[in-house]
Amino acid sequence: MRIRIVDAFTDRPFAGNPAGVVLLGADGFPGDRWMQQVAAELNLSETAFAHPLEDAPDADWALRWFTPVTEVGLCGHATLATAHVMRTTGTAHGTVWFRTRAGALSTSAQGDGTITLDFPAAPLTPEEVPAGLARALGAEPLSVLDTGPDCGDLLVEVADEATVRALAPDFPALARLSRRGVIATAPAAGPGSGYDFVSRGFFPAVGVDEDPVTGSAHTALAPFWSRRLGRDRLVGLQASARTGLVTTRLSGDRVLITGSAVTVVDGELHAVP
Repeated sequence: MRIRIVDAFTDRPFAGNPAGVVLLGADGFPGDRWMQQVAAELNLSETAFAHPLEDAPDADWALRWFTPVTEVGLCGHATLATAHVMRTTGTAHGTVWFRTRAGALSTSAQGDGTITLDFPAAPLTPEEVPAGLARALGAEPLSVLDTGPDCGDLLVEVADEATVRALAPDFPALARLSRRGVIATAPAAGPGSGYDFVSRGFFPAVGVDEDPVTGSAHTALAPFWSRRLGRDRLVGLQASARTGLVTTRLSGDRVLITGSAVTVVDGELHAVP
């Protein structure tokens, strides 16, 4: 069984966010325990498992995502990585529909080699600042929004880009404050930077202290900053140590998320189910 590691939201190796990708046969998903063990063995933010669907009206493939400790309901970078593997191996071309826990999602390969994800925009609901959030995050929030059931994150606006970059959270404390994670964000420091906003994503509640580049977070970041900046097309920089650029376009209740990907490992998984 082939297993690949793909760096997503980057055009060069060892940047962006690495994801494991396992393309399965038409027999379907193996046991949950085995998929969780594979994800724990890789110890990446997420590992994606996909299998083709026969004669399904809503999708071409079924897709699931696992962190090292649990299954998650939505993942952008591992979806991008999966579509990249399909495109580069000739498994699928053009637009591919996936059946997921978050509903039907699609990816489209572009002529320049990038891939666009079509995801639902997160419903943003303002919240009171939770007690202890400022101390756990290491910065004073300007605003806090809940991102809805698919992601289960808190979107936290802080003062500026320098504050986002300097964050050093208390991860055990942060894990107690959200269902999945906390996304910290601020506008870009100034014009000419090549991006419109910055973010960092912390998900200790699902076993990922800091995610290098979080595609699903941009289902919330895109509508938030589009309303603030008055533009539907934006570029976000996730300012982790690996960094990554994410291009977004708000289209009604959908967010189109575009990025590149690079395969860095292509190997054989011997511990098959």
